[in-house]
Amino acid sequence: MTDKELVKYHHLMKLSNEAKALLFDVDGTLVNNIWAHKAAYVETASEYGIQLDDTLIDETAGWPTVAVAEEISRRYNVVLDIESFSKRKSAIFIEKFVYETQPVNFVRQVLIDNVGIKKIGIVSGGSRSTLNITLDVVDVSGKYEALVCAGDTEKGKPSPDPFLLCARLLDVSPHECLVFEDGDPGVTGAIAAGMSWVRIDQL
Repeated sequence: MTDKELVKYHHLMKLSNEAKALLFDVDGTLVNNIWAHKAAYVETASEYGIQLDDTLIDETAGWPTVAVAEEISRRYNVVLDIESFSKRKSAIFIEKFVYETQPVNFVRQVLIDNVGIKKIGIVSGGSRSTLNITLDVVDVSGKYEALVCAGDTEKGKPSPDPFLLCARLLDVSPHECLVFEDGDPGVTGAIAAGMSWVRIDQL
């Protein structure tokens, strides 16, 4: 880690001391791959004749892929087969980008250093299949007790439901959880769930 990353790491470890469980978002928080998701969305949209402004992906950070597809359909006034669009986007991401995934080192190290000390959960809007590959690539597989992803709750982020489900799976109270996030939807969900949170992109 760089000196700057070490400062952020120590800050996050200090915040973690007060929590019983640590809940990590993945894309943009645990791993540095938002650029790859943007590229996959842009390429998929182009196949549907849509010139996608990828800032929409920043706005919808943490949303399930199907929800992002619905938003694209709404904003661009195009009727999409949401499931087909979502599957195609995931296929492009896995085929071209997932194996290039790099961890956000100072966040990943917080997770690693709390294995066996804190309860650890993953809360993401990604699909289980894509997440399993992503987490394996950055060597986090097997280092958490709960994984909540797209489809596990009726509503995804910014709803509190994914966070509350993760807390139940970890058998902890919401107020005992610290959420690591990089986007407004995730923070909104964490606040609504009654959890502490930190924006790793604003440290």
